[in-house]
Amino acid sequence: MDNPVAPVKKSSSKSDVAPVVKVEKSGRYAVVVDGGRQYTVREGDELEIDFRHVTAGSEVVFETVLAVRDAEKLTVGMPIVKGATVKALVLGLVQGEKIFVQKFRRRKNYRRRTGYRGIATRIRIASIAV
Repeated sequence: MDNPVAPVKKSSSKSDVAPVVKVEKSGRYAVVVDGGRQYTVREGDELEIDFRHVTAGSEVVFETVLAVRDAEKLTVGMPIVKGATVKALVLGLVQGEKIFVQKFRRRKNYRRRTGYRGIATRIRIASIAV
């Protein structure tokens, strides 16, 4: 049988090459673990983490740091970087988007719909220390 799909020819033109993602060489960042998730953070970044019982204005310290990049070198921990900490300032609590949960059983006139808005803690990264 003949194959109806013609083979793809590789061309060497620049338009076929995937764009190169440029990594910012200057700047300091760290990879931290919180709540089973990994976050790449820089000083001054704001992000939402899982809910914590903390008040606005207090400080959160992340001690599970997987990697730290300075201006010149990248330090990767095995599994964590010893002595590295990331300090963050708590901005407050925020609610996420509403998630709808629907239950349905056919032919039983059973329909339930409930909503849920998860609460997260909004933080600003204050410092990255090695």
